[in-house]
Amino acid sequence: MADSDPNMGRDTLEGGRARSEAISWQELLAQDSRPAPAILTEESYEYRGSEPLDASRYTSEDFARLEREKMWPHVWQFAAREEDIPEAGDYTVFENAGRSWLISRQEDGSVKAMHNVCLHRGRKLRTEDGTADKFTCPFHGFAWNKDGSFDGMPCSWDFKHLSAEKMSLPEAEVGRWAGYIFLREEKGGPSLEEYLAPLPEFFKRWRHEECTTVIWVAKEVPANWKVTAEAFMEAWHTVVTHPQLLPFTGDANSAYWIYGDNVNVNHVPFGIMSPHVDPDGKTQQWIVDEFCKYNGRSADNYDAAGDPFAVSVPEGMTARAALGAAMRAGYSAQTGYDHDDATDAELLDGLVYNVFPNFAPWGGFMPNIVYRWRPGKTPDTCLMEVRIIARVKKGDPMPHGVPMKLLTKDQKWTDAPELGVLGHVFEQDMDNLPYVQDGLHASKTGKINLGDYQEIRIRQFHQTLDKYLGAGAAE
Repeated sequence: MADSDPNMGRDTLEGGRARSEAISWQELLAQDSRPAPAILTEESYEYRGSEPLDASRYTSEDFARLEREKMWPHVWQFAAREEDIPEAGDYTVFENAGRSWLISRQEDGSVKAMHNVCLHRGRKLRTEDGTADKFTCPFHGFAWNKDGSFDGMPCSWDFKHLSAEKMSLPEAEVGRWAGYIFLREEKGGPSLEEYLAPLPEFFKRWRHEECTTVIWVAKEVPANWKVTAEAFMEAWHTVVTHPQLLPFTGDANSAYWIYGDNVNVNHVPFGIMSPHVDPDGKTQQWIVDEFCKYNGRSADNYDAAGDPFAVSVPEGMTARAALGAAMRAGYSAQTGYDHDDATDAELLDGLVYNVFPNFAPWGGFMPNIVYRWRPGKTPDTCLMEVRIIARVKKGDPMPHGVPMKLLTKDQKWTDAPELGVLGHVFEQDMDNLPYVQDGLHASKTGKINLGDYQEIRIRQFHQTLDKYLGAGAAE
């Protein structure tokens, strides 16, 4: 029946692991209008223990120093997208954890990542993105070519002790995948593909290399970078923090899976009513109407008649199937690509992947969110970035990505209207995160307790972090 409740409750224990009494993610996908690929249905979970975490991981400068020294130089860091620097000579400045880099496109299309520091007196060579065949220091005029080789300096007679070979800018290792550019400061260790596995295999289906950045907003957050990132590693805070999403968000139907040390995912279904909502009198049409009304609230004078997703749910069809069909047709028309075999989940749901330590791309065929979190100058601040990438229409040239809009500390996410309803959601998170940071400083126990299933991604994250920092890092 069209109006039947898909969240038929039952008590399920699998392998000793408690689960929500709601319909599971896999059962939900089995009802979708297209067969789901194995990457979305094969569970990857393992119990990782239930021990508390030490609050000082988020507040201590000593712990932040260990991260800078032992973790950040040895991990693959998402530094840029290909469309940020499309032409030879284009460069972008990437800064993280006390380092500054020039990500520069070379004549042969390759990319180099060089330290953005003059080897004379230490001035940063560039502070803004741009195009240049040569990087000349504004202080004394020492100059480097775009490949990092030394070009020359004024008064060379006074620097006979410096050879051109010694003066090449130090380089980082560069890796490229699916339109993303990564760097690793210290060479050695797993290749980028090995580090990202199984993401490259999963994302073959969603082809992020065919996308460009259409929205990019960043804001300083008064909370540790891990506190902020972890707010986006679970959906179960929706019931309290984002109650307006419950009519069409299966928060308790979500799946939480981990892959090895570096990759994890939270699959969050949309187009389904939260098990926390009283289903009495709620129809499948009500779910669609609530979904469309909410997502249209960011537009002036929202008109359902002009919304291609404001569909009528036929008798015998679920809201998910109706929304999936509308999005299947809509995205096919917008992009010129055939989406006939795309599952409802790939068109509608939050397929939120994380790669250690701070890269979080969404999967699926819709415009995808890409998160990145970077530590601030103290453990109590960070920079949170939200990119949205969208598929370029088939046959069209790849356009330059939009530049990053940096909100001031006092601005709100809603001051970036291009984010739409996401800005309101992020502001609700901001109502928590500064007080989480304050609470961690004030904690009497100094301990953080995690759920075994819904917060498994957070536990995996910290266990991987400890592998870089060494035994006893949590104490």
